[in-house]
Amino acid sequence: MSAATLRPPEVAGIGRGLTFALIAHGLLILALSYGVNWHSDSSPAFEAELWSAIPQIAAPREEAPPEPEPEAPKPDTRAQQRAAEEEAAEQRRDAEIAIAKDRKRREEQAREQAAKVEREKAAKEKEAKDKAVKDKLDKEKAEQDRKKLKDEKVAKDAKEAKAAKDADARREALRLENLRRIQGMAGGTPGSTGTAAQNAAPSAGYAGRIKGKIRPLIIYGDDGAANPTAEVQVTLGPDGRILGSKVLKASADADWDRAVLRAIEKAETLPRDVDGRVPPVLILSFRPRE
Repeated sequence: MSAATLRPPEVAGIGRGLTFALIAHGLLILALSYGVNWHSDSSPAFEAELWSAIPQIAAPREEAPPEPEPEAPKPDTRAQQRAAEEEAAEQRRDAEIAIAKDRKRREEQAREQAAKVEREKAAKEKEAKDKAVKDKLDKEKAEQDRKKLKDEKVAKDAKEAKAAKDADARREALRLENLRRIQGMAGGTPGSTGTAAQNAAPSAGYAGRIKGKIRPLIIYGDDGAANPTAEVQVTLGPDGRILGSKVLKASADADWDRAVLRAIEKAETLPRDVDGRVPPVLILSFRPRE
């Protein structure tokens, strides 16, 4: 800002004011002089006038009064009430929307849970039904298998019975044939005078020689009081090699029967008869103590 702007404005009529001030001061001085002379003696006095420059005092700058603040408008209670009602209505709408959403969500969850329960129930029912069908099929198959096994067992038993019957018949025929040969070894049946049977039958000591080779090979550890008899059939080749052996009449002790068959297998070959022949079949009887 410039100095002219800061200098206070000049007061109008300052000349008249100065003249009036000088006159007033002069009158005041005269009055004082008169008063002093009236009370004082005639001693010489000195008068002096003092003049001093009256400073120019800048008049205070008038400030414009502050403008009054505008009065705050009175609140419109009706507008506030409407705003409050609108806010409350909006809150109610929001709450209703939230409640509706929550209800919809819970209903959806309930439907999903019900559907899940229904699916699980259907799956369990299907599983139970499939299991029942499978159990029924398994039971029918097991029954068929049992019936098949039973039929097979019946057929097998019948076959084995027939085979055993046929084997018994063969063994009986061989036994009778062997008895005839043994009788021939002993000289033939009473009253027999022919020589054909004697020539075809083994010699008298042949059976003893055969048993003499087999018996030392029998391993049997039972020394009980029983003395079971095992009757076995031995099939021979022309050279005396043992081709096979089997029990024709089992004893009361299966261990003894097996011991006799093992001994025959160990023998491998049997000696020829005195005439150099080997009978194709021999039926021999063995007892632990003879």
